[in-house]
Amino acid sequence: MSAFEDRLLALAGVAQALAQVRRLADTGQADGVHLQPLVESVFRIDAETPAAVYGGTAAVAPGLRILRAHFGNQARDPMLPRLALALLQVERHFVADDGAVRGVREGIETLAPLMQSHGALDREVLSGLARVYVEHISPLRPRIMVQGNPHYLAQADLVGEVRAALLAALRSAVLWRQLDGTLWDFLLRKQAIRSGIDALLA
Repeated sequence: MSAFEDRLLALAGVAQALAQVRRLADTGQADGVHLQPLVESVFRIDAETPAAVYGGTAAVAPGLRILRAHFGNQARDPMLPRLALALLQVERHFVADDGAVRGVREGIETLAPLMQSHGALDREVLSGLARVYVEHISPLRPRIMVQGNPHYLAQADLVGEVRAALLAALRSAVLWRQLDGTLWDFLLRKQAIRSGIDALLA
């Protein structure tokens, strides 16, 4: 797999996690099959390859399809790109804040045994990740604002799940930057992105 395709996997992770944020906010339910590998990726801090971060390329195929729709001007959710841009801005502040990086890593390491024994989508795991997000990511600016159905966004457990999904999206955003991803890709490499996505989904 090329370095560019590795970068696309990370970007797909961002898109897939944020799609679940939007789904939670609008419907009150996530797609567990799509969310699980993203939450698991949070705990794979030292994975050897980008594909290994997600447990294999197939795990982020839904995210790749979201990207293909976006770059083919067929995106269904106009809020998703705005959410992604806000997240990428927060990621820049996060990686520059040693205290936040250290706090997130320590929080993840504390939760890792529970995740191993109970699974990534266990309520205690998700609420623990939400606490990590609140303590170390929420103070960063710009603050990520999630819009959706007020009925669902008033439920503490669901908001916790949204925050856990946002933390998973941030993990992919950090990986994308580590693989030399930049916002210029969206402007200057659209055709290459479409071709790379098609190759990964083939």
